[in-house]
Amino acid sequence: ANPKLRPSFLTDKAMESAIKYINKKFPNIDFRGNIQHLTSIQRQKSEVLAATASYYDSFLDVIEFRVIAINFDFTKNYLDLIITYTSVIVTLSRIDDKKALVGMFNCAHEMSNGSSDPSYPRLGQMFVEYEHPWKKLTEEFGPHTRSVTAALVSLNMVYPRRNLPAEQWRSAQLLSLLSAPAAMLEPACCNTVSLPSRHLLYLSLAEGERERKGGIGFLLCHTSLNTNQASQELWKMALRSGLYLTLTRDEVLNIHKVSEDLFDCFKGYSKRIADIKECREHALVNSGAMHRERRHFLRGALKELFKVLEDEPGLLGPKALFVFMALSFSRDEVLWLVRHSENMPKIKTPDDYIDNQMAELLFYMEKLRGLMKKYNHVVQRYHVQYLAQFDALVLNDTIQNIYVCPEEESVLMSSFVSNLSALSVKQVENKEEFDFRALRLDWLRLQAYTSVNKAPLPIKDYTDLAKVMNMIQFHTRMVDSVEELLQETSEVSILCFYPRVFEKMFCQSSEEMTMKRYLMAFPLVCTHFSQCGHPICPEEVKAMEKRSLRLCVTFLEQIAKLTSTVVLEICAEQCNLNDQLQPKHCAETISAARHRKQKKPVPKKGEVQKEKPGAESLRKDRSVVTNVDKMHLMLTELCTCFSLCSDFIVFDHIIVPTEFLLSHLEIRLSEIIVRMANYNQTTQEIARPSDLLTKLRAYTASLHSLSGYINVDVTRLVKSVLLQQTQPLDSRGGPTMTTLYTNWYLESLLRQASNSLIVHCPTMHCFVNQTTDNDPSFRAEEFSDISELQALAELIGPYGLKFLSENLMWHITSQISELKKLVIENMDVLVQMKNNFDKPEEMANLKKRLTGGENVLKRMTIIGVILSFRSMAQDCLKDVMILLKHCPYLMGPIECLRDFISPEDDIKVTLSIFELASAAGYTCDIDPTLVTAIANMQTDNTSVDEEYKLSCLLLAYIAVSLPTLALDPNSLYSREHGGHNNNIHCLATAINQLAAAMFTVQNKNIAQQLKEFLLMASSTLLQLGQNVERMESKNRESIYLLLHMIVEESPFLSQDMLESCFPYVLLRNAYREVYRSFIVTLG
Repeated sequence: ANPKLRPSFLTDKAMESAIKYINKKFPNIDFRGNIQHLTSIQRQKSEVLAATASYYDSFLDVIEFRVIAINFDFTKNYLDLIITYTSVIVTLSRIDDKKALVGMFNCAHEMSNGSSDPSYPRLGQMFVEYEHPWKKLTEEFGPHTRSVTAALVSLNMVYPRRNLPAEQWRSAQLLSLLSAPAAMLEPACCNTVSLPSRHLLYLSLAEGERERKGGIGFLLCHTSLNTNQASQELWKMALRSGLYLTLTRDEVLNIHKVSEDLFDCFKGYSKRIADIKECREHALVNSGAMHRERRHFLRGALKELFKVLEDEPGLLGPKALFVFMALSFSRDEVLWLVRHSENMPKIKTPDDYIDNQMAELLFYMEKLRGLMKKYNHVVQRYHVQYLAQFDALVLNDTIQNIYVCPEEESVLMSSFVSNLSALSVKQVENKEEFDFRALRLDWLRLQAYTSVNKAPLPIKDYTDLAKVMNMIQFHTRMVDSVEELLQETSEVSILCFYPRVFEKMFCQSSEEMTMKRYLMAFPLVCTHFSQCGHPICPEEVKAMEKRSLRLCVTFLEQIAKLTSTVVLEICAEQCNLNDQLQPKHCAETISAARHRKQKKPVPKKGEVQKEKPGAESLRKDRSVVTNVDKMHLMLTELCTCFSLCSDFIVFDHIIVPTEFLLSHLEIRLSEIIVRMANYNQTTQEIARPSDLLTKLRAYTASLHSLSGYINVDVTRLVKSVLLQQTQPLDSRGGPTMTTLYTNWYLESLLRQASNSLIVHCPTMHCFVNQTTDNDPSFRAEEFSDISELQALAELIGPYGLKFLSENLMWHITSQISELKKLVIENMDVLVQMKNNFDKPEEMANLKKRLTGGENVLKRMTIIGVILSFRSMAQDCLKDVMILLKHCPYLMGPIECLRDFISPEDDIKVTLSIFELASAAGYTCDIDPTLVTAIANMQTDNTSVDEEYKLSCLLLAYIAVSLPTLALDPNSLYSREHGGHNNNIHCLATAINQLAAAMFTVQNKNIAQQLKEFLLMASSTLLQLGQNVERMESKNRESIYLLLHMIVEESPFLSQDMLESCFPYVLLRNAYREVYRSFIVTLG
């Protein structure tokens, strides 16, 4: 029926003419005379043969099934055979492409082998005979009317009892263990319960099966409906129960329509046709409501039964039959609803065919199944004792009362008694495997011997023997095949073939608050689907596996989505409440307190006074339910469903439901963190790191409460999410807060700092905005002070800071490339200046020829600003105690290694240790990240000596350009900031770190090169001091301090070196001069 499942060659345009010809001439196809019609098959005969072989073999199986040569001794097996055979024939008649498939196979077979397949004539004849299956079937079963009728009428013992309305079930307190406490320990298979032992044979006979047997069986032997009143009553009962019968899987039979069409062909059936119409109307009006009430009753009955047995699992021994009855009744109702929901009739009460509480019924079915499997040893122990100490004795007494017993029957019955008497509880304790299949097969043989005409021991005369043996058969199954019996009475694998109905049931249940705790039953039902295949059709296993997994994953994803949504909504609410307690919101409270103290007028009536934090917890009436209460209730319901099982298997795949929840939470939490960062690339706005950290702490604290509802590792979840946030991209390739903050600090803060709109302030360890006419877009200190950078370090961690450093290094290397170009342009002049730096006259002339000095200092300042920011961030990583908290015993050795190593040692070892120390937040003499960045800049075109020469000349270039800084009015040193207003104090950091990194790469002496730089810089600045009246000397004191800063920050230079080339008195006077202009305010 499904066009997607049709073989592809049936829809091939090239095969169209061949298929039409085969369908027209079938089964007598001339393969030689009309070869022009079959050329497409001739060309692809091998492919056609291979593609149609499995279908051809399946049709041959139907032929073999038609040959009925089995003794009609056992009623149930006989009825199963008849109904299965009829279902196969009717289903076969519905296959539109059967002639094309068989014909194409035979064509390809003859073209390949020179002869037709031997089975083809029989198969073709069967297709022709069963073109109208019901007419042929009724003719075929005419001689068997008496046997079939007798078998069907035997259902009168069971069918009425299983077809009672819910009111009668309720009044009889069906399945209730609490209704008769005194009889709680009595075995359930005695005549005091609703299902006597003689009916155990029909325990696994589903209601749909009973309807099939009644509805289809009486169609095959319809003559008995006019002659046998019992047949007629049973037939009507089957027709009134529903509208559709299952043929196989999702193939259904509209039994009323088929019956009416068939009886129209026979004379004298007008009354039966009227009965059919009356039964159809009855089914339309009443069956939906009756089954709805049954499901309602069973939900309560199963819940009570499970609660009692869970509390007292020892009762599973005597009351195991109650469990199988409950499962069988529930399975009947599920299957009835499934096949009628898919083919819902047009009625005034469609709600009868919609059950938004199906989850609860499926849930308790799974719970009872699980209980039987868990306490299988209890059931085994009870029934082993029952078989040995009661059944064996009763059977022996029954045998003794038989007057005439043939030898073979006597041997069988004696073996029954001896086998049962030999059973012992120790076998259960030793976990021995039981296998009573031989005993049950002998009982079937005994029935065969005693059921034939003129049998020496007719079983109909010894009903007590049949009753005892049926009971023994059930008890043996309780010992060795509980799993098989559970499969017979409770598997609902047919749902695999009704995915639309199954998904609809799930959606309807998920919308009900009270059903959310039972939703896990839906994915668990998918474990049944591995049972709906068949060994002779292995090719369909993959498709069923794919469908089962798709349904299972869909349900689990939906449950996880619902749960994660509620969890994160609670977290968001807690985050909002936590935000109200932040210090930034206390201004209004302080202002109100001042007003009260100063007795100022109270606000007017129209003004709404803001509620204090915590007001949401004050309630006059506990019945008032807040939104948070509702969310916690929903979370409790959803988390309860995860307790059904920790894992289960679907087609060899182990499914762990909580992993779906953790996966959803991980994805959603990552999205929320990025959203809370509130980064806007257009306006360059972003949340302060401390604000984001506070919100994140509120979220994680609230998330940890989830472990109180369900056994999940929330710590692992949070660590996984936060670790992903320290990387440039998360596991799904989305941006992280590391990427967002890296972009923002580079594009906003450091870009403005490069243009001196923002100033690095060493005194306060932050960046601050310059005073300008335009209002700044953000306050730099709110994003760069110690608390904010500590928050940033805690958010993005060492990995995030490493990524930030790598991006900063990219900007530094681009500046170094430009600096090298400037050095190359002025190389000749710089070489002469380096050689003649102590000759003022020559230096003055050479300086006029030097170009781009301001550009060099500007680029070096930018490098210094970037390195200063990086140093602040690194310090905060150590200060915030993140690593000390997570790995306290690792930090001490790292610090010791850093202090022990020196640049004079093996440079590779030194850089490795410095890289480790730098990742831990420690400051190193040589920056390993900068060394790596500069080393990666080296190209094959330049030698190490050339690079060394460029590095030396760059330092010389900087040294001779320092006096030009005095011309800039912004070069004034600010005591308040502890630096210069144009960030030139960052030159100290840039010169020291850049020189150390460059000469490390080139394997040269760092201290020697910095000493030469100090000599050149001192000489040029001393020459600046000689120009007393020129404009160049306006900010010379501030520039002198720069020289002191370079030496102070350098691990390779000392104050003695500075004093040897630059008088200390000049530095002292410079400090006195810059501090004299600073106004001290007290207040």
